[in-house]
Amino acid sequence: MLANIAKRSLFASLLAIAMAGCATAPPVQEMSDARQAIAAAREAGAEQRVPAMLQEAESHLSSAEDYLSRGDNSPNWSFARREARAAKEIALDALLRSREAGEPKGSTSQ
Repeated sequence: MLANIAKRSLFASLLAIAMAGCATAPPVQEMSDARQAIAAAREAGAEQRVPAMLQEAESHLSSAEDYLSRGDNSPNWSFARREARAAKEIALDALLRSREAGEPKGSTSQ
């Protein structure tokens, strides 16, 4: 029974360390995702169809890049991650709206 408690405690500690490690790493994947979403929105015509949304996504990405340039520390990385995620979500919304705006009236997507 004591060994079982020790195993659970060790597992909980390792899990906490792993989760903390994810939160303090630079947001490389989030930045890449945001850039790709913005590129896809541009390709779908967001510059012409929903320019304000595209500009907002790019502004969030720029803010994320600014936070990353401030150095290697977890608070800046957290802010950069938040901004990159916002950029991605807004860019994906711009992508969808651009595609919808480009479809002829009455057509259905498959």
